[in-house]
Amino acid sequence: MNGETQAVSLLRGELQIVVAASFFLFISLIALLIAMVLRRRSSRLLIWVGLWSGMFGFSQLFRSQAVVAALPASFVPACRLLIVACNYLIIVAGTLAFLELTLGVLRRFVQVQLIAGIAIAFGGITCYLTKRPENTFLILNLWLAPMLLAILLVTLCVPALSRRFLVLARHRVLTVGTLVFSAEALWANIARPLNIEEPVTYSYICFAAFLLSVGYTGLEMVLIDERRLLSLDNELAIARQLQFSILPERVPDIANLKIAATYQPMTAVAGDFYEFLPIDEHRTGFLIADVSGHGVPAALIAAMIKVAAQSLNAFATEPDEVLCRLGSILSPHLRGQFVSASYLCIDTESRTGRYSAAGHPPLLWWRSSQNALARVESNGLLLGVLPDSQYPVCSLQFAPGDRVLLSTDGVTEPENARGEAFGDSTLEKIVRDNASCSAAELTQRVLDQLQGWHEPNLQKHDDITLLVIDVL
Repeated sequence: MNGETQAVSLLRGELQIVVAASFFLFISLIALLIAMVLRRRSSRLLIWVGLWSGMFGFSQLFRSQAVVAALPASFVPACRLLIVACNYLIIVAGTLAFLELTLGVLRRFVQVQLIAGIAIAFGGITCYLTKRPENTFLILNLWLAPMLLAILLVTLCVPALSRRFLVLARHRVLTVGTLVFSAEALWANIARPLNIEEPVTYSYICFAAFLLSVGYTGLEMVLIDERRLLSLDNELAIARQLQFSILPERVPDIANLKIAATYQPMTAVAGDFYEFLPIDEHRTGFLIADVSGHGVPAALIAAMIKVAAQSLNAFATEPDEVLCRLGSILSPHLRGQFVSASYLCIDTESRTGRYSAAGHPPLLWWRSSQNALARVESNGLLLGVLPDSQYPVCSLQFAPGDRVLLSTDGVTEPENARGEAFGDSTLEKIVRDNASCSAAELTQRVLDQLQGWHEPNLQKHDDITLLVIDVL
């Protein structure tokens, strides 16, 4: 009988081993592909199931003498090392899978088991590589697996424990799979001393049922996470609509002023805010604010600013009073967050302005008669630092053709691929170079420059709010 005929004969006798190994390798591939596509934290269980199934599949595949005989002789030592590594590390992959299912004290216990499994694997593989006996480590490994299985089974079967220590409230499929595998393992341990032969197919089927039940649980966790994220996205979409509703619907139509406003949140909801406080036909207040942080917490504080600003109309001609009262209203509710703000009151009849700020970027004032740009800083403490802070007021005398810019730091802080900030100097240059443009055109030029500066694949650093006011 030649070598090829012997290999075929061996393969026929070991067909169920090869088929079982192929099945577990296929399950491994599917689980890992799903986890790779989803890229969710909740898909980590699928990763461990994939590695678990793959290790078992490889260890079974190389048990086949026909498969080993078909390999080049130079591959045999590597195959033996792979079998040893899989035999030891399979318990580590299984423990990592259990870890994704557990909470509280049980999770910490499984973490201890994981450390023990890694130590045993390291010791066993090291003994194999150094050609020393590894029986001690094999025995330890054989004790560790039943212990983990027993803990999982008890937790699944006792409702009080499962509610307290498991991630999923519903785990019927996992419980059935664990019971089937545990029953088979128990019977195998009883049958072996009694010299009762058990077909190896049973152990393959029961382990496959267990592994598939864990994989099903992983998919269920991913679907729950997806539904949760979808619900969150819907809620954020509503929150975004509500936040835009608290901003002015349009810029006010004020004689001798031309106003352009832009607002671009970094996330679905943001902490930037601006408001117009009309006083009479000649006087209007312009409030702009930036809440520290991003997302929902910052957006909630921005909504509070809106409510607070509506109560400040009686003080709208006094910038220091507006900021002081705004800080007093917000301080009890900021919970460690801060707000920078600036307020400008313009009187178009006398062409004067009064300006004050609370830790905010400077006001930019283009003075057309002098063809020069001035930075106006009149800052006090951030809102929320002290409830009764005082804010200095700066008086401005405008001339026809003058221009004022109020912005948040999201305009100057974006970085390019080299980590360089857009910066105040770049913004000032754009204002100088576009002095003849309208307020709306200047706003668009700034946004275009920011878009070109910021790498498209990089996340925005901050929300962007810009008010441009032209004195006609």
